[in-house]
Amino acid sequence: MTLPDGQSLLQKAFLRAAALEGVNEILTITNREYYFKSKDEYQLPKKYFPGVSDTFLLEPFGRNTAAAIAMGAMRTLDVHGGDAVMLVLPADHLINNQDAFTRALETAFDLAKRSRLVTFGIVPDSPETGFGYIECGPVCDEYGSRSVARFVEKPSYETAREYVDSGRYLWNSGMFCFRADAILEQFRRHSPVIYEKAQACWEETLAKSQGSAPMIEIDADGFAAIPENSIDYAVMEKSDAVVVVPGNFDWSDIGSWNAISNLAAPDEAGNRIVGEAVLVDVGNSFIQSEGRVIAAIGLDNLLVIDTPDALLVADRTRDQDVKKVVEQLKLMKHECHKVHRTVARPWGTYTVLEEGKNFKIKRIVVKPGAALSLQMHYHRSEHWVVVSGTASIINDGQTMLVRTNESTYIPAGHRHRLENPGLTDLIMIEVQSGEYLGEDDIVRFDDEYGRVLG
Repeated sequence: MTLPDGQSLLQKAFLRAAALEGVNEILTITNREYYFKSKDEYQLPKKYFPGVSDTFLLEPFGRNTAAAIAMGAMRTLDVHGGDAVMLVLPADHLINNQDAFTRALETAFDLAKRSRLVTFGIVPDSPETGFGYIECGPVCDEYGSRSVARFVEKPSYETAREYVDSGRYLWNSGMFCFRADAILEQFRRHSPVIYEKAQACWEETLAKSQGSAPMIEIDADGFAAIPENSIDYAVMEKSDAVVVVPGNFDWSDIGSWNAISNLAAPDEAGNRIVGEAVLVDVGNSFIQSEGRVIAAIGLDNLLVIDTPDALLVADRTRDQDVKKVVEQLKLMKHECHKVHRTVARPWGTYTVLEEGKNFKIKRIVVKPGAALSLQMHYHRSEHWVVVSGTASIINDGQTMLVRTNESTYIPAGHRHRLENPGLTDLIMIEVQSGEYLGEDDIVRFDDEYGRVLG
């Protein structure tokens, strides 16, 4: 998601880490489907820090944070040694005060070198129900870090208010700092099954990978064997080596629409608007539109989010319940829970403009020098119209150039490939027709991005 300043949260996380003194590598752990999109996101921030390498550890599917951190620690141990200090940063945080953040990290680095597991607690300024909390114990060192009495899940509003009033609780930021060998030793002690399965998975991954390649795909069978658990449950709540460093820097977990709304300035009625809206007697609401004008009358304390994929209307106090909608969409097997209308691919993007019975219309953008796989469809034919640029097309063994305002037709069953030989984006309109138009009707024969063939 691109924020009003033009940077995405992922770019901000990269910049936040790369700006720290002594950092020589950014290891990104993400799903393999997001590799090319993430790599594209890094092109801008990497220009500012050319000496920092970036490596990707790609999950075949999610197994929660314990598996991800264990695999990341094993990779760090192999490449940098056991005394290498790891800083674990989720990619959906917003921190504006880099200086205060750096000061907290200096304390964390020193503690991590002593084999402590450091978590960062944010001093709360309100009873927030969307965050977990850390109950602090006594001060345990000269840095002012605190022991951890317990971790607490997201509370009710009344409980959260009691936590804030007591002064003993901090927001659980989900950021951590520790030595690679220290966190692995704690896994071995407190979650031995996760440790053993992750070690076996890493050994199998290394056997299949190209050693120090900048992109490493985690072995799927081995990863599936690792129990799914969070790092908090697996290690942090059990270990006596954990300390919490209070953070007095501004911090926001951009995990809800209310958090997004706080990035926009309110008007005199308390409304926060992104996009174009016409309001009559509306107050304390967040309204975001990515295209259409939104008209609202007589509303108070609502979220109205209009995107090309879906429209959300919700009470602002229930922004955490969006996940319940996602759960229902998954049960319905609805496409919109996993596929946006605009979909990123290694070669560019496609946007579904319209679809109906036996037809689908897409806008396709191919990056300069990029090419789609050599592929075939059993159930659909495709008409391609070039809007901008020049396309090099293979159609049933014949190669042709199709220029702006020209078109071609790909019958079902024809092997075909689309390539952009130019120096600017190739933009096309694709009209699909057939009895089945699902994205899984693709048989790949050759693919330069290593996607599954056949």
